[in-house]
Amino acid sequence: MADPRHLSIGSLTVGNDLPLFLIAGPCVLESRAHGQEMAAALVEITGKLGLPLIFKSSYDKANRTSLKGVRGVGMSEGLAILSDIAGKHNVPVLTDVHEPEHCAPVAQAVDVLQI
Repeated sequence: MADPRHLSIGSLTVGNDLPLFLIAGPCVLESRAHGQEMAAALVEITGKLGLPLIFKSSYDKANRTSLKGVRGVGMSEGLAILSDIAGKHNVPVLTDVHEPEHCAPVAQAVDVLQI
């Protein structure tokens, strides 16, 4: 059997020998209210199921399927929203980055970068 590997994500520790956790959230943040509403619902659901949650959403959906699709609230507002969600709901947060120069500022605000 492989050695157990553990990774700390915010206050959560995950690993191949630890219980299942859920990464979930809306594809893109549409507003502060939208992000908070989705986070509250997911925290309630995962709490009832006993699953740790990592909240995931994008501040800028550059890889959307339609040019008319919602892009998001932008990096500055999006990172503020994600930071608020982490603090208010006590969950780690994850977001994706599309440009190398975004990595450093985004890493200051979230627990996981999806590249």
